[in-house]
Amino acid sequence: MLRLDFAEIFDYVTRTCVSYSLNSNGTLITPAVARLMTRPGIKMISLYGATAEVHDRVTRHPGSFEATMRGFAYLKEAGAGFTVQIVPMRENFHQYDDMVRLAQSLSLHYRVGAAWLYLSACRSEARNREIARQRLDPVTVITLDRPDPDDHSDRYLTQGSTGMDDRLFAACIASRCQFHLDPYGFMSFCSFIKDPALRYDVRQGNVQQAWDEFITSLADRVHGGQEYVENCGSCELRADCRWCAVYGYLEHGRYSAKVDYLCQVAQEARRFKVNWTSQHTRYYQVAGITVRLTADAPITDQTFDPKFKQFQVDRPGADTISIRHHFSLPDLTNAKLGREVYHQAPWAIYRQENAWLYLGISPDESDRMLHQVAIFSEDYSCAHIYNPDDTVFRRGVLQSLTMFPTDQIWLARILADRQACFLHSSGVILHGRGFLFVGHSEAGKSTIVKLVEQRGEILCDDRNIVRRWPHGFRIHGTWSHGEVPVVSAASAPLRAILFLEKAGHNHLIPIDDRKEIVHRLLPCIIKPLVTADWWDKTLDVAERIAAEVPAYRLQFDRSGRVVDVLEGFVS
Repeated sequence: MLRLDFAEIFDYVTRTCVSYSLNSNGTLITPAVARLMTRPGIKMISLYGATAEVHDRVTRHPGSFEATMRGFAYLKEAGAGFTVQIVPMRENFHQYDDMVRLAQSLSLHYRVGAAWLYLSACRSEARNREIARQRLDPVTVITLDRPDPDDHSDRYLTQGSTGMDDRLFAACIASRCQFHLDPYGFMSFCSFIKDPALRYDVRQGNVQQAWDEFITSLADRVHGGQEYVENCGSCELRADCRWCAVYGYLEHGRYSAKVDYLCQVAQEARRFKVNWTSQHTRYYQVAGITVRLTADAPITDQTFDPKFKQFQVDRPGADTISIRHHFSLPDLTNAKLGREVYHQAPWAIYRQENAWLYLGISPDESDRMLHQVAIFSEDYSCAHIYNPDDTVFRRGVLQSLTMFPTDQIWLARILADRQACFLHSSGVILHGRGFLFVGHSEAGKSTIVKLVEQRGEILCDDRNIVRRWPHGFRIHGTWSHGEVPVVSAASAPLRAILFLEKAGHNHLIPIDDRKEIVHRLLPCIIKPLVTADWWDKTLDVAERIAAEVPAYRLQFDRSGRVVDVLEGFVS
């Protein structure tokens, strides 16, 4: 914004780019600039203190706090959404809570900017001593900028090679999706790179040549040598460390140098992950699928209904999917939601390129508030669920892992890819064999379960899973029970499907027509958001069940004699 042609540049960028983000200290925002910044995009305005005294002492510019507040006011007046970026350091950390409260009063959104400070590229010893003096202790750094234990991308490893491969920038360049262009026309793959030998003058060439040829050639340019191999390259904390070759250069003038401060931060990060995992992670298994559930708030033995104890396991399985609970709603202002495919309370569902977006909406059309937001991966194997706050979560005794009214809309999607389906049914195991009693509400599913509970193991009286394994179909219990609050995570080979019919007698009638079996099954299959691919897979499962599992009409009365009929059938 120091440039006289800022408005022209900003106009060009925002009209032609897919997205943009702009970082500013807010002091040069005018009403005209604020009106420009109403265009959709990410705007982050930095805050260095909660009062003028502290803020101006950090910036070394008297009046900067007042100018920043004036910038905030112009943005709010123009209706431009923005995020307040808090920059903590020793000089202002005693005001951190006040800075958060101020940020919340200015905007719906705030974030912590740099939880730790890297040194200046100017190489000024006096300036760098002051920066080092302002660094927060490692425990505080991790408290403010918590590592994500669910992030298995090894994102820190991409900031440098590992092991005996000492090409320090090879991984960065191989995975690059952006470049940096400085105010003087020099281009490289990273904004921290100041070495002239690693920057390309686009005034003497062009961007394509810099991207395709020059930056690619830098992968083999810088080697860490023995110093790197013996230190960062072989460190067991490397996956938790924020070290990168440019930080080594800023700290010591050598790309291969380790940064002791970051070693300490890495040790705290490892401790945090171990503690966080034990307090914030649980595993549950249903129908051979392990659910790794994590939450930003601690999970206790009271968080979920006791019925989930039947399904809890100690570790991931061969087929593990994940749910992550967050306790603040994301900012979807001006966000590209995707194509709407469903809109009926409680959900508005959008199809994105590689994901599904579920917005929790009210049946009251005048209520525009979002009550929950869920983002599912394309195959529903990974979910991030955003709740307004953690009040309900901390209250506990939750009836579903997703905190939805039911987990079925999510699990039904998962099952189709595994030759399985959710059936409106009650299930029991008699003498090691599974029996599925199929029917809608009032068909007698709970009644049957009560009649046979002394003879076998109840799986669930309302919802069960049928899954095809290499040796045939099995029935699996679920936690979605009805009238009878007894559930089991057990499973058994599926011996028969029994379609319930209330009658004045007890009798089994075989169904030999496969089409009739499919016709009876389909209305009892639990349907999530129905898409063509899901329906094709589920229809195939239903047809396979009809071909491989014996099916009967079970006519029964309340006398209890139906148990003798079933026992005779098993024999």
